[in-house]
Amino acid sequence: MIHLAQAGQLSLLRNIFGEVLIVLAVKREVIDEGIRRAYPDARLVAQALAEGYIVVYRTTSRISKRASKLARQEKISPSDSETLMLAKTLRRPLLTDEKVLSMLARMYGLEVWNTWTVLLEALRTKLIDKEEIHKAISELGERRHKLSPRNAKEILDAVERISASKEA
Repeated sequence: MIHLAQAGQLSLLRNIFGEVLIVLAVKREVIDEGIRRAYPDARLVAQALAEGYIVVYRTTSRISKRASKLARQEKISPSDSETLMLAKTLRRPLLTDEKVLSMLARMYGLEVWNTWTVLLEALRTKLIDKEEIHKAISELGERRHKLSPRNAKEILDAVERISASKEA
């Protein structure tokens, strides 16, 4: 969410998923703490929450207990483990740019999305054009998003393949 907001593409979540569920701990980290630190992207996520396409889901005590156990076992943050348990329980895709969380989610059989898969899906479905992905790569690179040159090349290659298939 944060990276999509930084790239000016947060609304793609509404277009692709309809709504995105977050746990209260993620709201506190991303919105409350972000606003306290005056991060502009936190205000954009707060606006999406107000518009209703990002929704805070209050987890049950059962999910919270399982999440606490998972956080200890896998040495991940409580918010990450709660997010994973929520996605697993509700059988929903998981949106994360965290490698460890992404790997764990796949181990649990979950569909995993990240900033780049959202942008590529938006390109494929003609919600954005390839120039907007180039702009996102540039914007996020300036903000020190962890994107290696190899990964950037893979993304740009995928952009070209998708663009070529749309033209055919």
